[in-house]
Amino acid sequence: MLDVCLLGSGGMMPLPYRWLTALMARYNGSSILIDCGEGTQIAIKEKGWSFKPIDVICFTHFHGDHISGLPGLLLTMGNAERTEPLTLIGPRGLERVVNSLRVIAPELPFPIQFRELAGPEETIQQNGYRIRAFRVNHNVVCYGYTLEIDRAGKFQLERALEQQIPKQYWSRLQKGESIEAEGKIYTPEMVLGAPRKGIKLTYCTDTRPTPAIVEHAKDSDLFICEGMYGEKEKEAKARENKHMTFYEAARLAKEAQVKELWLTHYSPSLNHPEEFMEEVRSIFPRAVAGKDRKSVELVFEED
Repeated sequence: MLDVCLLGSGGMMPLPYRWLTALMARYNGSSILIDCGEGTQIAIKEKGWSFKPIDVICFTHFHGDHISGLPGLLLTMGNAERTEPLTLIGPRGLERVVNSLRVIAPELPFPIQFRELAGPEETIQQNGYRIRAFRVNHNVVCYGYTLEIDRAGKFQLERALEQQIPKQYWSRLQKGESIEAEGKIYTPEMVLGAPRKGIKLTYCTDTRPTPAIVEHAKDSDLFICEGMYGEKEKEAKARENKHMTFYEAARLAKEAQVKELWLTHYSPSLNHPEEFMEEVRSIFPRAVAGKDRKSVELVFEED
């Protein structure tokens, strides 16, 4: 199960009723945060989740509304006597940018590990899930992120018995471990069926529509995508500022054949995104106007 919360849904500046866009997901005791704008700490507290399990923070890009909440979050984590390493992932220049922000948070009781992205796409294995970063089209270098959790095939008792695999190794083989014992090597493939469908989440903001988004969002259980503008007359402004409209996001969701679309990163001038959703759903019926603290548990499909 992947526990997902859209902490905030605003772009550019926080509002009294809308925090800046940030996403938090929890899996198997680990928490990952994508973007950390001003107010992210408050959004986490409002949700009732903890800072302590956060061990990965991904940044789409270095505009202030996506990273300005980081120094305060680091201080809070330090004051909680955290000692475990924290991994930060983002575009090239990440370490320089973060160290500049840390002028006000110079001493921390935990190490920070930096993973700077350079290519058009990169894959990082972390805490039992996979992060795929892919470059999008904003007016600075910007990445979208896909989180994937694989699911192994079913344990096949008949095969284990046929091959006379000792029973004490079955659970370890189910967990993907290979075992060498008594001159023999036992591998998971010997007892597991074909891999089953896993869980896939895609998050993308501050970009024009690109083929890379469709490619990486393909068949996602949840696609969270920016919809800066709901007003159709602002499409030219979206193109100029390298953002998207609700309708462009819906077309991407349709092409990628995702299960559900949440819109986010609204313009501060957009007070009621729900007003535009009827037409959005005419393009992609399973579209939702995201809002602060909107949450879902993504679970494996039943066999």
